Amino acid sequence: MFEFLFKGLIRDKSRSVLPVIVVALGVSLSVFFVGYMQGMIGDMVDQNARFSTGHMKVMSREYVKNIAQRPLDLALLDADDLIADLQKDYPEVDWVKRINFGGILDVPDEEGQTKTQGMAGGIALDLSSNSSDEKRMKFEENLVQGTLPNGPYQMILGEGLAHRMKVKIGDKITYFGSTMDGAMSFQNFTLVGTVSFGTSVLDDRTFIVDIKDAEQILDMVDAAQEILGFLPNDVYDDGKINEIKESFNAKMSSDTDEYAPEMLALRDQGGMSYILDFAGVIAGFFTTLFVVAMSIVLWNTGLLGGLRRYTEFGIRIAMGESKKAIYKSLLVEALIIGAIGSVIGTVLGVILTYYLQEVGIDISDIVGQGSMLVSNVIRAKVVPQQLWIGFIPGVAATLLGALLSGRGIFKRQTSQLFNELGV
Repeated sequence: MFEFLFKGLIRDKSRSVLPVIVVALGVSLSVFFVGYMQGMIGDMVDQNARFSTGHMKVMSREYVKNIAQRPLDLALLDADDLIADLQKDYPEVDWVKRINFGGILDVPDEEGQTKTQGMAGGIALDLSSNSSDEKRMKFEENLVQGTLPNGPYQMILGEGLAHRMKVKIGDKITYFGSTMDGAMSFQNFTLVGTVSFGTSVLDDRTFIVDIKDAEQILDMVDAAQEILGFLPNDVYDDGKINEIKESFNAKMSSDTDEYAPEMLALRDQGGMSYILDFAGVIAGFFTTLFVVAMSIVLWNTGLLGGLRRYTEFGIRIAMGESKKAIYKSLLVEALIIGAIGSVIGTVLGVILTYYLQEVGIDISDIVGQGSMLVSNVIRAKVVPQQLWIGFIPGVAATLLGALLSGRGIFKRQTSQLFNELGV
């Protein structure tokens, strides 16, 4: 029976082509929307983890209380020993030192006079060739011009900041700031490259130096403002992160020193808990709403398709076919159309999601100069959920429409058929 009905649908394009197209379009939109929402949330987590929060972060207790100010004077001492202990207790986590600091960048002219000057924020991290942090920040693919620092006191700038300060590769830039102890600090750097991360707040306001140089100019040798931890392959796992955080803080609970280390998870920083929970609720709500809306559309498609065939059903009844057999064939046809349309729609939705994942859409004009760590390029994300979510509106809704419309088959009376057929 299934083979017979399938061949009938293939041969009768009026009964198969349009319904399959409608189902495929509805399903593809549902599948793509899921990928878009997951990509948006994933990108937000990835951006904040790489540049600011890590998956988890170790700081002194006093630093945690003033974390928004990022004070250098509350940094952790004996950082190398602490990192060694962390690596021993949690070997699956990659632990790296970071220093975030600010100051004035001064660009002199040929006579040594100030040509341009401005405030900027600095990020210091390990820029050596075998550094996991260097690979994590994706400098190689984000480098616009020049090279990465490969010698002492070399600097790279965000592309927007470089344009604003009107500097070129090889120019000298003087940093003015303060050390960990509050003393004045200044150092000449050589600009060796510019980088664009696709985030305005970074590209327009940030300079990057090697952490060894930062330790020298800030008097922070063997000290760490923040120690960031990243799970294997940089894959965010909320449950695993909380497990490590609770384990570490429990071990340090007996230490009453106000400068003892304390660990925070990504969720505990910068209001990320509220943002992630809110984004998850919104994503779930709109995904459900979108799937329900598509289900209603496809349910109507199945319902109207059944209603238009009442004359056909009447003829089949007059020819002796049982009402149950007609009803069953209607449901099987709806199941076939829904399945074919869902498969096509899922493939189209995944392809569209993959395209947006790899290419993205540039929204830099919309993002502008905001302070949020948001990527200038919208990207979706292909997730396993997309492989089945489209079958809810595609198959279930189409089948439901056929179930409702098919009830009219049992109301047909053979005595009325002659009048309907004009006999």
